[in-house]
Amino acid sequence: MRTVRTSPWRVRFSGVALGAGLGWAWLAVLVFLPLMLVVGAGFLTRGDYGGIQGPLTGENYRRLAGWGELGWEPLYPRVLLRTLTVATVVVVATAAASIPLAFFMASRGPRGRALALGLLVVPFWTNLLIRTYAWQVLLGAGGPLASWAVAWGWLPAGGALYPGWFAVGLVMFCDFLPFMALPVYASVERVDWTQVDAAADLGAAGPAVFRHALWPQIRPGVGAGVAMVFLPAMGQFVIPELLGGGQVTLLGSLIQQQFGASRDWPFGSAAATVTLLGLLLSAGWTRRGRSRSRQPGRGG
Repeated sequence: MRTVRTSPWRVRFSGVALGAGLGWAWLAVLVFLPLMLVVGAGFLTRGDYGGIQGPLTGENYRRLAGWGELGWEPLYPRVLLRTLTVATVVVVATAAASIPLAFFMASRGPRGRALALGLLVVPFWTNLLIRTYAWQVLLGAGGPLASWAVAWGWLPAGGALYPGWFAVGLVMFCDFLPFMALPVYASVERVDWTQVDAAADLGAAGPAVFRHALWPQIRPGVGAGVAMVFLPAMGQFVIPELLGGGQVTLLGSLIQQQFGASRDWPFGSAAATVTLLGLLLSAGWTRRGRSRSRQPGRGG
């Protein structure tokens, strides 16, 4: 009787293929299929009492672009532009604060670094919703920050720092700061300071040293931080809803309203699809920039 031998490489490859197949099946069922359902719902019509019905139409995307039944209606394009502006401002503000913070943390000793990293990640120990409610207490009338602003004459007696744009911007900055600071710190910690010394020996001044010796080394971390802040900031709705008081409507809030009170699921699906496409384009652009920064001759 002939014995058939099984190659160990064949067994190993079969195990890898099985694991990869299960992983792709998991993604298909729980990620790709729901996304396709959302994309498809964006081309359908809202029912008389909510829900989804036919026929297929592109009206939801026309409304989102500003073309409604009565002609040009700039409401939704303004929401898109406002969301993009807020996300960009948050990215710039967190980057401007994270770069000096990362250098300060890297200049500390082992205990100082551990303490700084611990303080930076402390907000992650609590839920975003709980943190946002805590900010309502801090920024509300009679709260510590509002009382301090009243004492300095920035607010009238009994005034509050929320609801409004200031509260939304401040809380988004504080919540997303760790997402920017951690990757920037990881890059700063690996900086080759001999390049800085060489630039200074060649007569470069402070800004030139940063541009030619430091910035090329920390740029990958900043790029990663930009992606980690910009993408969730574009879809943020908890902070605008709880701290905006109805005065701040961003794209995430618009989508939440369509799937909630308005019960216009097709229009909400169209808005979610546009948001997803924007996030994918932003992620691709960020990844391309990071890849180009690693190429020889692009060190700045």
